[in-house]
Amino acid sequence: MCGGGDAVTEFNPWRLWKRFLALPNDSRAKTLGVALFVALVCATAVSITAVTLEPLQEANLQRERERRMAEMISALPGMADILRETEVDTLDTVIVNLGTGDVTDAFAPAQFDYAAAQTDPELTTMIPEDADVAGIGRRPIFAPAYLLRDEDRLVLVVIPTYGTGYQSTIRAYVAIKGDLNTIAAVSIYEQGETPGIGTRITDPSWQDRWQGKQIADETGAVRLSVVQGGADGPFEVDAISGATRSSMGVSNLVRFWLGAHGYGPFLERLKARGE
Repeated sequence: MCGGGDAVTEFNPWRLWKRFLALPNDSRAKTLGVALFVALVCATAVSITAVTLEPLQEANLQRERERRMAEMISALPGMADILRETEVDTLDTVIVNLGTGDVTDAFAPAQFDYAAAQTDPELTTMIPEDADVAGIGRRPIFAPAYLLRDEDRLVLVVIPTYGTGYQSTIRAYVAIKGDLNTIAAVSIYEQGETPGIGTRITDPSWQDRWQGKQIADETGAVRLSVVQGGADGPFEVDAISGATRSSMGVSNLVRFWLGAHGYGPFLERLKARGE
């Protein structure tokens, strides 16, 4: 029994710590131990800070998204008058099953976590490789859409989109007029492209080039795209000189989310209902 008590004393953490501190400062074991201890403390502090600040960061991002969408809508010609006449200051939010195009009541729009829905394996589905022009691999099964109606007439549909750019994931709102085939606005609210070059996709002058462009031709095929060397016709938008790859990233995400694997079925449902 005495031997067991000695063993407990020998492995007492506090005694071991005191022995460690008593080592000479030029001891290799003490140097490595102190370095490991400092690294563990710093890693723990960073982890705690990241976890603690995550809700605040997400709240800030949400406010930024809402601010950019409000700015985009208020900048649309005639939209301020429509909002004033309809006496609304926000758009109706619906949750869409992207596969069927149906609006679902499985989620309360106010509580729907779209960021989580983009990464949860149970709430996402694989995109066929030949259709993944946005380069995202998987897409959410459910996604929000924002609608503005003037009495019974559909005036505006806003959809959130995202895709792979040159150096980052680019996120943008795409606003579609009530005819469901004309772009009212494109507003990029999150990106991490090359500063001063790729970031020019956020220039209002370039985003304005999307206004009035047509999405699909008479067959229903999505033709809207960014082109180099001079856009010609209702389906083309000029690429930014020197930022072609970032421009193409925006083109690809717009084409994907307006197509058959994005909001295409939903837009077709709206057209079929004559909205």
